[in-house]
Amino acid sequence: MPQQFKTIGKAELLSPACDHVLVSNASRHDKVPKVVKELLASWSTKECFDHISLVSIPSQEKIVEIVQQARRILFPGYFTKTKLHPANLEYYIGKETTELYDRVAEQITMAIRHDCKRNKLPCTRCDELSHYNALAFIESLPKVAVTLATDIRATLSGDPATRSPDEVIFCYPGLLATLIFRMAHELYLLEIPTIPRIMTEYAHSLTGIDIHPGATIGSGFFIDHGTGIVIGETTVIGNNVRIYQGVTLGALSLPRNAGEKMRNTKRHPTIEDNVIVYSNTTILGGKTTIGEGSIVGGNIWLTESVATGTKVLLKRPELIYTHSK
Repeated sequence: MPQQFKTIGKAELLSPACDHVLVSNASRHDKVPKVVKELLASWSTKECFDHISLVSIPSQEKIVEIVQQARRILFPGYFTKTKLHPANLEYYIGKETTELYDRVAEQITMAIRHDCKRNKLPCTRCDELSHYNALAFIESLPKVAVTLATDIRATLSGDPATRSPDEVIFCYPGLLATLIFRMAHELYLLEIPTIPRIMTEYAHSLTGIDIHPGATIGSGFFIDHGTGIVIGETTVIGNNVRIYQGVTLGALSLPRNAGEKMRNTKRHPTIEDNVIVYSNTTILGGKTTIGEGSIVGGNIWLTESVATGTKVLLKRPELIYTHSK
């Protein structure tokens, strides 16, 4: 037994030198209420942001659950705990899709009500509108599944490092980011506030691929590697396009306070069908178009359009070799 525990006298146990007494004397709990009052005061001004209201705000956690459940529906058997076979497939998909409808309707209701409160608008027929939009989202899933199949085939065709669709579905961050984008885009088209961005930023946090839900992306889209890709809101991408890691499809520098003025303006480039954009290339501007069938090499900076069937390459840099003595 350690020396400090050998004495059992009451006087010794209650000695002022006990650690808990020293800790109590060092406590500054009495200073915390002052900080709480300062926080409350800051939220009463326009300088800080809060959501203190009886109106519920969409749940980030539940929206992530919606993404995961939708992925189970779109790729049955891949991400499920239940073993699926032809006899139970219809029951399983029916159960999952019905639950998804309820979850989506609930979160859309919260998003609409929150948006009404934030913009000081009268909130009318929220439930009816939410159920209408939830059904529209559910009805878009078969189309999303078909488009994702083209994305998988494009990956298999364009990447010799993969040997099966299973590997693409389970392992490729590009497909995961594309899958979540395609779901979020459907909600964006329905003008659902907040939820599409929560979805795509969830994908961004998982994959390092940042696709705004407002972008338009055709079928057969292949992202190779993907880390650091940025695709802006008004980007238009055609069919059978391949892009590599570090590519930015962005806007030219905007003036201060340009948010409202430029919101409905095309700020990001157009990439036509069958284009390849290699790693770390930046293409900027709403008037910039990369023509069909073009190839843009790595480390390129483009702010002007490129004609159909063009190769854009950098001159080979001069390499300098030195040898230590």
